[in-house]
Amino acid sequence: MNELWDATPFAASGRFSGRRLHLGVSGSVACYKAVELLRAWTRLEMAVSATLTAGARRFVTPLLFASLGADPVYGDMFDPGQEVFAHLEPGENAEAMVIAPASADVLSRLASGAASDMLSAQALAFSGPLVVAPAMNPRMWAHAATRANAERLRGRGVVLVGPDSGEAACGDRGRGRLAALPEIFFAVLRALAPQDMASLRVMVTLGPTREPWDGVRYWSNPSSGRMGAALAVCAWLRGAAVTAICGPGVRCRFPAGVTRVEVTSAAEMFSAAADIWPGMDMGFFSAAVADFAPERPADGGLGKYKKSGAPEGFSIAFAPNPDILKSLAASRRPGQRVLGFAAEIVPDMESLLPLARLKLERKGADEVAANPVNAGHGAFGAEGASMAVVDRTGHGEIWSLKNKADIAWDLCSWLLRI
Repeated sequence: MNELWDATPFAASGRFSGRRLHLGVSGSVACYKAVELLRAWTRLEMAVSATLTAGARRFVTPLLFASLGADPVYGDMFDPGQEVFAHLEPGENAEAMVIAPASADVLSRLASGAASDMLSAQALAFSGPLVVAPAMNPRMWAHAATRANAERLRGRGVVLVGPDSGEAACGDRGRGRLAALPEIFFAVLRALAPQDMASLRVMVTLGPTREPWDGVRYWSNPSSGRMGAALAVCAWLRGAAVTAICGPGVRCRFPAGVTRVEVTSAAEMFSAAADIWPGMDMGFFSAAVADFAPERPADGGLGKYKKSGAPEGFSIAFAPNPDILKSLAASRRPGQRVLGFAAEIVPDMESLLPLARLKLERKGADEVAANPVNAGHGAFGAEGASMAVVDRTGHGEIWSLKNKADIAWDLCSWLLRI
């Protein structure tokens, strides 16, 4: 599970600190997974309250949720010591509400407007964004009554996440499993995020490129794509339609709403980006594109070049790759905005500003973010980075080391203001 969250941009971020969320948990075998969601949101320093239905309490206990940071944790409507108006409290204090898992019975109650238990009453009295993640036997999900309830909820603006297909606890196979936890996690963050990019189409290039030399060897760099993934997720959280053009080896997980295009070489990335760019409003060019590619051996480079073929060694010639950022920035239509990146080895952060300004002018970008790739400064693959950021108005700033998700948020906000 830790690996799952490690590959999820915004699993560590300060942007949602202090936001208030109410979590509803209903009776489903999957309800133990809600504990992982609670932990993921509290790691962001969000305030999370919870309600466990009677069915949920057959699988998990209120004490478990309370011990992991949920406060308060509600049970039945008329439990001794329960506040008289506990069914109204989430609607007064929480900024978003999520029910995960949501059983077929809960869907029915929500759709009909029932208020006969604590969770359904809280949902009925909640006027903010509501995210619901169904989980049930595939035959129950396929029933016309359940599907009608789901469609009724969607029609009211409720965000439904899943269910997914797979094997249910009973052994049946089909659609009914609780959605992947990162999908629920992302959906809730999107419900809490400002939708200031809702009308925008955004393209992001990210990760390394690999330039083949023979059939098994290539020229590349250790970029992980973390920065670009954070930008793609940030734009999606804020409402944009996002296409991510990913170089090889990018393991970061995107929400299902992000379109992912896989490429390998700089030429492939340029071709994919050139096709997509005319329909975009913003381009985030964060990929660590190889500036040069090795010229292939005389035999075409399809086999493996062996040591026996060059016992005294050999030289490799390199040819320049297409400049994706400069080419697409030059071809943009009015209104398109461009964010470029620069990775530099410098003695100090102050040295980055003139280099960033030079790249801004050479590439024709609206904004350039430059980061040192010296050891200890947030080099390739790190969770954080230091940045020198400049824009076409002449403004420049130096940002000390911080999480790449938070950098992405600030870069998007900056570009929106230009």
